[in-house]
Amino acid sequence: MKIITDTIEISTGGNPDLLDITPQVMRLLAATKLIRGSVTLFVIGSTAALTTFEYEPGLVKDMRDVYEKIAPVHKRYSHDETWGDANGYSHVRASLQGPSLTVPFEGGKLLLGTWQQVVLAEFDNRPRDRRVVAQFVGE
Repeated sequence: MKIITDTIEISTGGNPDLLDITPQVMRLLAATKLIRGSVTLFVIGSTAALTTFEYEPGLVKDMRDVYEKIAPVHKRYSHDETWGDANGYSHVRASLQGPSLTVPFEGGKLLLGTWQQVVLAEFDNRPRDRRVVAQFVGE
């Protein structure tokens, strides 16, 4: 059993940027030469999250609409009063979505559905440079 840790570096456009990072994860997996196991992905930062969904324009728009309904940008948040950075909604959205995701792999391929991609959700109110840690455990 091996453990290999690597990172994906990605620049975002700020809220609500939803980015398909599946190709980057697949490249990292190929470089490990591992055949079976799982990869745990973790985005560093409290205003971004990871998820999976069918990455197509209609669903990207739908997801943005859902995030706005759950934690509206123009609502008053106590966090904004604490720090004055007007990104309370970003923290709420990221906390609900979660910073990590685990994907199994077999035969050197991610076991994702036909229409399922790994998506980084940027919720902060400004562009950010993000690091996603990818930790592969397998053989």
